[in-house]
Amino acid sequence: MRLLQHISAVLLLLLSTQATAQRIKDVASIQGVRSNQLVGYGLVVGLPGTGEQSPFTEQSFRTMLTNFGISLDPNTKPKIKNVAAVAVHAELPPFIKPGQTIDVTVSSVGEASSLQGGTLLQTFLRGVDGNVYAVAQGSLVVSGFGAQGGDGSRIVVNTPTVGRIPNGAFVEQAVPSGFANGDTLTLNLHYPDFSTAKRLADTINTRLGAQPDQGYVIATPIDAASVRVSAPRDVGQRVGFLATVENFEFEPADAPARVVINSRTGTIVIGRDVRLLPAAITHGGLTVTISENQQVAQPNALADGDTVVTTQSIVDVDLADSRMFKFEPGVTLDQLVRAVNEVGAAPGDLMAILEALRQAGALRGELVII
Repeated sequence: MRLLQHISAVLLLLLSTQATAQRIKDVASIQGVRSNQLVGYGLVVGLPGTGEQSPFTEQSFRTMLTNFGISLDPNTKPKIKNVAAVAVHAELPPFIKPGQTIDVTVSSVGEASSLQGGTLLQTFLRGVDGNVYAVAQGSLVVSGFGAQGGDGSRIVVNTPTVGRIPNGAFVEQAVPSGFANGDTLTLNLHYPDFSTAKRLADTINTRLGAQPDQGYVIATPIDAASVRVSAPRDVGQRVGFLATVENFEFEPADAPARVVINSRTGTIVIGRDVRLLPAAITHGGLTVTISENQQVAQPNALADGDTVVTTQSIVDVDLADSRMFKFEPGVTLDQLVRAVNEVGAAPGDLMAILEALRQAGALRGELVII
């Protein structure tokens, strides 16, 4: 029961990093084929008194009226609490064409208390090069709301100052892509690894009938992250070529030995290949002793068998005043975690042990604390 209680407080995920077959499309992407970020500035109108009265909102409001052919006296200060200045942003997917629509997100940039019920007026969305790639407009969908009493009390659920407009922007121009240029394409691994890059290239060469020993190579690993693949020049043939290649399955290399700790939630993720080197540390009143003994099994003289060596791991945990942690070489963190959980130790105890092992150089693997 004590073990279950502490598992509920500390989620321990023992990662099995044994390689399994995966499709190329799941572990790599094509260089140059990506989304592009768009951003714009606009006005949301029609708010039920939850807008703002700020200098830049007033300036934007005057500019909007001027574009409509309406002039206000410079000394006139309009009451525009139903208007809010907003930032509009979206992502332009690859290969999207003019006339198609994309979703947009609208966020208040001033003191508006809520965008609920508002409508975004026509807003130009520009790319990093300053060109307009989409135009957004429409009614906002806001998931949050807020309420305020006369005595100043207030309650806010979710975020009422951010909304979305599904299919709220029309694409005006496509982003140029280098997909159809050149004789090769480059596949970039999501997680760079020299062994994985080599295996990916070997898989493509084998499946497509390349003969590296005779100088005929289709895929060549460039570095730990990239593999260059020869592709047809014709766009139609190139699409069919990639449709075939991206579904090839291969076994990526094992992930590096790594321990990841979330210090806020107490979540600990431990890779399968993490090992402990000889070390001894102290922490509070917890004592952990882990030893590993080698035993030889010898068959009888007349038996038809072989002599084998077996390993027996012994884990002993105590919460007495003794404070020494003893680790023998080759012990896994799985054994350590189970031992700590069995005595109901706090999550912080295991984190402190792992950090101490890292400082002492006794942890074979990378320790990442987030």
